[in-house]
Amino acid sequence: MSNSSSITEFLLLPFAGTQQLQLLHFCFFLATYLAALLGNSLIITTIAWHHHLHTPMYFFLINLALLDLGAITTTVPKSMANSLWNNRDISYAGCAAQVFFVVFLIDTEYFLLTIMAYDRYVAICRPLHYGTLLGSRACAHMAAAAWACGFLHALLHTANTFSLPLCQGNAVHQFFCEIPQILKLSCSTAYLREVWAIVVSVCLAFVCFVFIVVSYVQIFRAVLSMPSQQGRHKAFATCLPHLTVLSLFVITVIFAYLKPPSITSTSLNLVVSVLYSVVPPTVNPLIYSLRTGAEGCHEQTAPWMLSEAINS
Repeated sequence: MSNSSSITEFLLLPFAGTQQLQLLHFCFFLATYLAALLGNSLIITTIAWHHHLHTPMYFFLINLALLDLGAITTTVPKSMANSLWNNRDISYAGCAAQVFFVVFLIDTEYFLLTIMAYDRYVAICRPLHYGTLLGSRACAHMAAAAWACGFLHALLHTANTFSLPLCQGNAVHQFFCEIPQILKLSCSTAYLREVWAIVVSVCLAFVCFVFIVVSYVQIFRAVLSMPSQQGRHKAFATCLPHLTVLSLFVITVIFAYLKPPSITSTSLNLVVSVLYSVVPPTVNPLIYSLRTGAEGCHEQTAPWMLSEAINS
């Protein structure tokens, strides 16, 4: 039995036991990481260089791309290096850093997706006030609030988790350090402090979820009341990328952390962790790129919705 003061490193769970499968894992993660890096970098570069894309939705999209780049960079390179060198260890400080950045980036992304739901609500339901409610200063303040809340939330969870005494060894049953796996190493009842912090986090996430649902209820009501079928189609099209990204994010995270214990296994945990930590940062740029290419630039959305509001 050991305690946290004597632990200097943790042992991550490898994807496979043979050298051939580890090499396959390395190649898969490398291809996925390069795709995410290329896709998100192209989005950031394109929006930054084209001034006609400097609108609220694309401003939030840059933030989303930065978060996706950070999220996949936090976990995948270390896993690739371990597979390539047939290694499992990660330092205590490195594990704490992974926990902090995973929580920070995932929470901030969720807050940002909530703000993007508000952007769609204002564009469709209150187009006359779009420029006022979502001016450059308001957008900057909302984005800064999302990043700050994510930072404070991650700081709380990281400090709380790594202040617990660890009595169950140092083997983390995951390919990166995450809070539920660290809690399994803690002493019998010491983890209850972090459980309370998780309960608070779940309540906050539920409030954001309710806000998103209410926003889209109002959006669908406004869209269905539009006089033209073409107008309804265009309005739904402006919401489709956000709904797709949000659904992918929420479904994978919920399944990762709220799946029944009866279906929990090491292999399933690995697959689910890849789904919520690797797949969204890779797929999100494709979703928004297809939307942009098919429907055109977002800067036409608010003026067009204004015309629809006047006509109706």
